[in-house]
Amino acid sequence: MTNLKVLLIYPNLQMVNLLPSNIAALSAYLKKAGVKVKLFDTTLYKTAEKSVDEIRVEHMQLRPFNLEDKGVSYKKTDVFDDFVKLVNEFKPDIIGISATDDTVYLGLELVSKVKDKKIQTVMGGIYPTFAPDEAINHDLVDSICIGEGEEAFLEYCQKFEKNQPLTDIKNIWTKHNGKIHKNDLRKPIDLNKLPFEDFTVFEEKRIFRPMQGNIMRMVPICMDRGCPYSCSFCAAPSQRKLYLNYGCKYFRLKTIDRVIEELKYQIEKNKADYIYFNSETFFARKEDYLEEFSRIYAKEIDLPFWCQTRPETITEKRLKLLENMNCDRMSIGLEHGNEEFRKTILKKHFTNKQAINAFKLIEKSTIPVSVNNVMGFPDETRKLTFDTINLNRKITADSINAFFFVPYHGTPLREYAIKRGYLDPKAKPDSLMRSSILKMPQFSADEIKGLVRTFPLYVKMPKSYYDKIKIAEQLNEKGDEMLAELRDIYFDRYFH
Repeated sequence: MTNLKVLLIYPNLQMVNLLPSNIAALSAYLKKAGVKVKLFDTTLYKTAEKSVDEIRVEHMQLRPFNLEDKGVSYKKTDVFDDFVKLVNEFKPDIIGISATDDTVYLGLELVSKVKDKKIQTVMGGIYPTFAPDEAINHDLVDSICIGEGEEAFLEYCQKFEKNQPLTDIKNIWTKHNGKIHKNDLRKPIDLNKLPFEDFTVFEEKRIFRPMQGNIMRMVPICMDRGCPYSCSFCAAPSQRKLYLNYGCKYFRLKTIDRVIEELKYQIEKNKADYIYFNSETFFARKEDYLEEFSRIYAKEIDLPFWCQTRPETITEKRLKLLENMNCDRMSIGLEHGNEEFRKTILKKHFTNKQAINAFKLIEKSTIPVSVNNVMGFPDETRKLTFDTINLNRKITADSINAFFFVPYHGTPLREYAIKRGYLDPKAKPDSLMRSSILKMPQFSADEIKGLVRTFPLYVKMPKSYYDKIKIAEQLNEKGDEMLAELRDIYFDRYFH
């Protein structure tokens, strides 16, 4: 039994109330080894003017909802005061920060408030994995974890407690005597041998998640890790390549028995009434797996759930499997409507005909679908964006999302944007719903923002409204007034 205490920091975007599997998995792994774990989660603090979901409602992507109906509201206290108080009470030996490009600075600011205590600080997540030199050189960071963290971080904790050297732990880069020690990757962990994810480390009210106006007790279930596809705006291909350099496959599936066992455990433990299958592409598995999983899920679980997949994976047979399982909603990424642009720049190889046919099949099913699109890719133009609008006009979707392209570290498109001169490598990324940080002469950040906020209007409303919608693109008082007027019409006609 260890006496070691670890404080994990989840510097989340405000009110993004979907529980993260990575934190829950790490907490479970550490606790199984006897490590005492607490979490500081910033989700319920008001760290920005508006939450991502509030912006999405304004942009007609989500139906209005009220988390306060379930007792979920912003904390009245200061995020930094509360963090310092927890550190003083818990007295952690190690602080672990989970960091993405758009959350790392909040995590570092929190740690800066207790820097006088000289607590060992380790950063893990996508950001240090793909920007390791940048991450390790932050003054407040002692070590970083590259790739998977369960085995590496536990070994780090155990050696730290025994006052053993930390310089030879695979997946870990660490500072020692003025030198940075960089270690190789270890083999990916067997997902089926992990303890069940520990969502008890979060406040109970974090389980509530809005789903198109309804508030559900939702738990995510991780069915796999990685993705077999190679989209250039995603870090998954870089993750796969990183591990291939060490002769390892990163994309792995859990067995059906393991997923079902975990479902039963999490549903009982968390009183869940809704499931999110945390898989990049739900249909990225063999047909016999899908058939067996559908049969067992329908018989033994049968809770409504949400999953995501790609247009080219849709078949009538697979939709029947989802219907049989009580699928409540599906998300599909179109991303862009121009076939050539999508193929050459985004590395997504389905055709527009495939996409249209897939949505026709979904329309015949009982499953509502949300479609995801992205604006402001490198080299994009206003004309290309209207190719995306026009493809969306040819399909039927229950909700339409339009996000900003964010050049995260690890994504091939980040490097492309830097080479094209669109991106300052030192620029801080914003979230998917706030703004573009690219500087493209042919397509300004304000023009992209105007199209993101009016995207559902262009897709759903008759073209006779296009002149008014163009006014609503304007980021000024006149544009805001027109947007509000058209939003009322949109919610009344298209978003019951």
